[in-house]
Amino acid sequence: MTDLIDAPPTEELAPVRLRLSARTVATVGLFVLAILFTLRFARGFLVPIAVSLLLDFLLSPVIRWFKRIGITESISAAFVVFGLVAVVTTGIFFLANPAADWIDRAPRSMEVARTKIKKLTKPLEKIQQTAKAVEEVTTPGGAKSAEVKIAAPSMTQRIFGGTAAAAGTAMTIIFLTYFLLAVGDLFMQKLVGILPVFGDKKKAVGISREIELHISRYLSTVAVINIGLGLVTWGALAMAGMPNAALWGALAGLTNFIPYIGSVVTTGAIFFAALITFDAPGKALLMPGIFLVINMIESNLVTPIMLGRRLPLNSVALFVGLLLWWYLWGIPGAILAVPMMVALKIVCDHVERLAPVGAFLGP
Repeated sequence: MTDLIDAPPTEELAPVRLRLSARTVATVGLFVLAILFTLRFARGFLVPIAVSLLLDFLLSPVIRWFKRIGITESISAAFVVFGLVAVVTTGIFFLANPAADWIDRAPRSMEVARTKIKKLTKPLEKIQQTAKAVEEVTTPGGAKSAEVKIAAPSMTQRIFGGTAAAAGTAMTIIFLTYFLLAVGDLFMQKLVGILPVFGDKKKAVGISREIELHISRYLSTVAVINIGLGLVTWGALAMAGMPNAALWGALAGLTNFIPYIGSVVTTGAIFFAALITFDAPGKALLMPGIFLVINMIESNLVTPIMLGRRLPLNSVALFVGLLLWWYLWGIPGAILAVPMMVALKIVCDHVERLAPVGAFLGP
């Protein structure tokens, strides 16, 4: 009875709770903004680490298989990384000449494409001329606003600057991936040793193993699907008479790692290439149409069957995460968005305070 008498009224506690809640929300918001700023500011440092970690998750089962047959981690890691580099280098070697040819033809191709698009959109010219005339009439005194032109970097600066940066990033990824694979479970053992509570040790191991399992399955399955998509696109376009069909097949396989956006980019590239290659509009529209049919079959039939429930994300969260990582890290972020969202979902599922976030990300 005394406790009930001495207890403060509920009305007096309500403002205090409200202030604490608002302060907590503000603190969490500032913390999230700080993380996003750091991710964007340090993307040159973080992107190679993220790629290497994902490759480590993907290739660690292969290293453990080599270990079971008596090959040490350092040797098997060197063998796997060298094989991966050899495959990528071979692909670049065979596709370098067609890609360089298209880059050299880009200025002329733009003019040809502009002329053909102008013919296709000729019925709209009168509407554009009318709108321009109305704009000139409604502009006071016909004055034109001053234009400020900013000098863009030259083509040489773009090519050699981008090549040097890409080469440095590639070397960082290669060496870091090798070291991660060569040390095996060393970092996990260090992390478990630091954690003081046995329950936290067990949870850390569980999270790591589940992330590795899901990401390894997802990346390997998507890689097989995209290779098949690239080969089918190559064959179909070659049969339809599209030049450099292997280049467009490789582009289709690579961009398909980016959900939603990758197929749009490939369709636009194939349409542009067909537009400057063929004189007949129907032939030019046929090539992207072929790819769209192949992509619809892959995205609506093949991928759902092969992935099944291996992707524990809903489409809205996946699309928002894709836009976020695209904004933070550009094209590498868009490619890494799905694995990183899956890893975030798994961590949230295992941490009680983050369970609502995991429920939001889930299907």
